[in-house]
Amino acid sequence: MRYLPLTSADRAEMLRVIGADSIDALFADVPAEARLPGPIDGLPAHASELAVERHMSALAAQNLAAGSAPFFLGAGAYRHHIPASVDHLIQRGEFLTSYTPYQPEIAQGTLQVLFEFQTQVARLFGTDVANASMYDGSTACWEAIAMAGRVTRRKRAVLSGGLHPHYVSTIRTMARFTGDAINAREPELVASPDDATVIAAIEGETACVVVQYPDILGRIPDLKAIAEAAHAQGALLVAVVTEPVALGLLEAPGHLGADIVVGEGQSLGVGLNFGGPYLGLFGASEKFVRQMPGRLCGQTVDADGRRGFVLTLSTREQHIRREKATSNICTNSGLCALAFSIHMTLLGGEGLAKLARLNHARARATADRLAQVPGVTVLNRAWFNEFTVILPREAREVVRELADRRVLGGVSLGRLYPEADALHRALLVAATETTTDEDIEALATALTEVLA
Repeated sequence: MRYLPLTSADRAEMLRVIGADSIDALFADVPAEARLPGPIDGLPAHASELAVERHMSALAAQNLAAGSAPFFLGAGAYRHHIPASVDHLIQRGEFLTSYTPYQPEIAQGTLQVLFEFQTQVARLFGTDVANASMYDGSTACWEAIAMAGRVTRRKRAVLSGGLHPHYVSTIRTMARFTGDAINAREPELVASPDDATVIAAIEGETACVVVQYPDILGRIPDLKAIAEAAHAQGALLVAVVTEPVALGLLEAPGHLGADIVVGEGQSLGVGLNFGGPYLGLFGASEKFVRQMPGRLCGQTVDADGRRGFVLTLSTREQHIRREKATSNICTNSGLCALAFSIHMTLLGGEGLAKLARLNHARARATADRLAQVPGVTVLNRAWFNEFTVILPREAREVVRELADRRVLGGVSLGRLYPEADALHRALLVAATETTTDEDIEALATALTEVLA
């Protein structure tokens, strides 16, 4: 029996207080076509727990799991090997049950973990400071634009065509409510990123330029040149990193002039997890620290001179600041941040560089083999562990046919850009340290069969 704590009179009084005519009025912002008019057709009104469990297990068995087939999917979520010790440590009770430290100084263990995490992210990104994590990469990207607006007092953002379309969608959603002007475009299927086009779009009212590094097609933009052009107009450069392992080989964005660096931390310690929970990373120049969203932990000493940790900055709306808060979506993904930090600690600087080299080598081997498949053209001149290939026909159909052969062959750009016909024959292929020679050969063989 369901627990229903509210009576009809209780609900009517709540609606009266907030000025709503009905419960349906609370969903006015949800398009009518997205709402169900009633129960879902075909589902029974009730079933036993055993029957539901069997039915759901049968549905789950139809999935082709990442670890059970050659896997070449990427586009912002990457399959990497996660050491068993990561999961073991994050499940310790003192970590697993901890949440936001609202009385922070009594949670010294939590604060120390976050302080170490911030240090790792700042070093990885090449920024002066980093916060104690955010919700995910896409919302962190929007927060960077909002922060740039506060710093520059401008309301216009230029987005590179190579920025992940899901990030662009998140930005557009938030900008509807802030009045920010968003200058965005789709990527062109050319070997080099659109640096010149991005630079040409910067003008005196631009608050920031947002560039993904590497970009959605796997290309490597020239952040230094874009940073110089942005700074000449008084704008900030926001660099977006969806694959942090790449920074084991590529120069850190902060060292190339990026003022704010954000990204997705899923690759290290977190896993694919059916799309979440993930982890937002956020770093910036120290001179902008008071405009950063989220929380920032600091190191100090106590009355006896012993090392201690404090919550130095806390800018959420829940932390007293209310409407003066810099953000209201800067959720701290604490457990995912811990997993990231443990994985980074196990790797160390040399280990991260070795992992990055292995990723690049696997991607090079994959690209070289696919280039031998009739009808396949590798687009990129340079890449890290992800690149784009052009196929002789619709990539979405090819992906489905590869899956029928139990090969997860990549992400079609037609799926990411359904309205852009010019991108529909492009396939985004990712390879990591988990990719074997047998996986590469299986992809090449299946692709040859599909395209024959």
